[in-house]
Amino acid sequence: MKVLSGGISNVQGFLSLGKNIGIKPEAYDFAVLCADKPCAAAGVYTQNAIKGAPLIVTMDHLTDNIAQAIVINSGNSNVATGSRGLENARKTTEIVAHELGINQDDVLVASTGVIGVQLPFEKIENGAKGIKDELNQVSNFAEAIMTTDTFKKEICVKLDGFKIAGAAKGSGMIEPNMATMLAFIVTDADITPDQLQSSLKSSVDKTFNMTSVDTDTSTSDMVIVMADGQVKNVDFASFGQALDFVCLELTKMIARDGEGATKLIICEVAGAETEIDAKKIAKSVINSPLVKTAVYGNDPNWGRLMMAIGKSGAGNISERKIAILINGQAVVAGGQAAPTYNNQLLVGLLKENKQIAIKIDLGLGGQTATAYGCDMSEGYIKINAEYTT
Repeated sequence: MKVLSGGISNVQGFLSLGKNIGIKPEAYDFAVLCADKPCAAAGVYTQNAIKGAPLIVTMDHLTDNIAQAIVINSGNSNVATGSRGLENARKTTEIVAHELGINQDDVLVASTGVIGVQLPFEKIENGAKGIKDELNQVSNFAEAIMTTDTFKKEICVKLDGFKIAGAAKGSGMIEPNMATMLAFIVTDADITPDQLQSSLKSSVDKTFNMTSVDTDTSTSDMVIVMADGQVKNVDFASFGQALDFVCLELTKMIARDGEGATKLIICEVAGAETEIDAKKIAKSVINSPLVKTAVYGNDPNWGRLMMAIGKSGAGNISERKIAILINGQAVVAGGQAAPTYNNQLLVGLLKENKQIAIKIDLGLGGQTATAYGCDMSEGYIKINAEYTT
């Protein structure tokens, strides 16, 4: 597999744009992705019982598994905005479809930002004018979908003659319970809608669904994938491998860019009796405020890891069989401090590394799972304490 420069516009057959239309004072806040023709498409969505108006419209438009364009605004999530918000989401797809000369039902819509504020629709309407002529292969698409993100998240890879690329946003209100924040993936592979849906669900379950910044599931989460079918006879297993890679890389970028974060935490759990147990423990570790703050403070307090394992709700745990490594250094063996435990060495490792690998072996079976998260600093509190002021 070859990693290519650029993002979604690196895949032939797809054009995009990113620009400012006035929702935000200066930053890019409006993005469009458009294919040359209708594509096979699939999506996964938030399990939050409160869903944004754009998500409801997108779910409706994607019932036929066909899509050609996606329009996204940042700075306003159009959530908890009643019938007016729903109408604005529908009208957004209508306007974009008219400008692009395509079927309205083939336009998907997403919004991200503040909840409970009506979308400034006149800015959407004015900003959409002339967008067909603004689409290009080198755009600010990934930047325009950002909210509190500190860097754009995009990747493109090539495998066995086909390309697959993705762009995502996400920094806070992140513990996906389906997919993640917002992620948009395109490919030139000839993949059926059923294959797309099954591959996407499989990838999401082990990537986006295994990441968490703050345990909060967004009202607007969605992952959309579009395939225009240019490259024929694509091996389904190879496609799944490439999709997994793209989703995992975007997952790591999101976790690394958690609000106020300074370090990426990767927790691998091995030796579990069931995959469910392994997932519960991995998520429990990366979700623990005590673990997150210990990592931020460069404190190798492994007692917090034991606590997180024990509270996870996993079906079977044997304390005396637990072994734990931090960045390859043994901290726990047989449920106790490892004989070679070196606190000074571990403090140094935590200070020197921006990626902290926690490996837990339960010693009970052959099932594994990996979760992705970040540390928690004062920055998280500041960002969210001042989010709407």
